Amino acid sequence: MKVIEPEVIHHIADSVIEGEKVEKYSKKYHEVAYLYEQPREDDPIVYEVYSYSKGENILGNLQWGLTVLKPVYSFDECNMTKGHFHENKDCAEIYFGIAGEGLLLLMDEDGETWAEKVYEGSLHHIAGTIAHRLVNIGETDLKVGACWPTAAGHDYQAIERKEFGYRVFKRNGEVKFIKR
Repeated sequence: MKVIEPEVIHHIADSVIEGEKVEKYSKKYHEVAYLYEQPREDDPIVYEVYSYSKGENILGNLQWGLTVLKPVYSFDECNMTKGHFHENKDCAEIYFGIAGEGLLLLMDEDGETWAEKVYEGSLHHIAGTIAHRLVNIGETDLKVGACWPTAAGHDYQAIERKEFGYRVFKRNGEVKFIKR
């Protein structure tokens, strides 16, 4: 019997997803400045996304991902991902906390918004009809792994039309939620 090395490696606790077929992109502040109440002048990397999939974008195939959300603040407003709905509402997703401290903002199609705490070991099931966004509320990188169907798709425009119901700030060490 032949034994081969895996195409992709993810040293969960201390690294990122590695391999020739891993896709990586970085978001700089200027690309997401519109998300924040008060923009910054500088342009740091705010998050990185690593992903791996094999096969076509059809039901039955899965994507494996990692988001590394930097501890960047925009005048006390916590760093966040753009957030999205799935284009295919039948496709759920699993998030799992790897490192850091954050929130998973969730929003239904009516705009009702709530959050779940994210930390090392936390597991989060996200229904296909629920928008989701990560928020780093800590002072270190928030690392969150994910697994979702390749056929899910990402609908970022829906969030641009109807934002999550709350902004998240950290003032004097305390997390504050400000209704939009």
